[in-house]
Amino acid sequence: MPPIYHFDHCHIVSEDPKNVADYFRTKFDAKVIETVQEGKPRIDVDLNGLNIFLFKAAAEDNLPGCAAGRYKGLDHFGLWVDDLDAACAELKRRGVEFTMEPNVVRPGLKIAFVRGPENIRIEILQRG
Repeated sequence: MPPIYHFDHCHIVSEDPKNVADYFRTKFDAKVIETVQEGKPRIDVDLNGLNIFLFKAAAEDNLPGCAAGRYKGLDHFGLWVDDLDAACAELKRRGVEFTMEPNVVRPGLKIAFVRGPENIRIEILQRG
């Protein structure tokens, strides 16, 4: 029997991890967890069970640019909601920038994209 994979976490390397954490807290009601690990500050975000680990970029890190299009590596992550239109209305009320308005891409799948801090692409989707 092949292994069954489940989402565990994603890592985001950021110039300003506190700003990224605050974005997820204020826009998506995520819980921000600040700790110290191996003597260094660490910021994690719990978005209803989606673990996002934030790390401060070092000067020597080779971060992708902010050019339009797909990145090599992580392109975006998706958040599933029951009512995309209601979720998008609330996100707009909170000042979230949309890069794609709600759009039916095929029967049973409606998506939108928002731009997070440091050009993080986040897909909001409704299935069914």
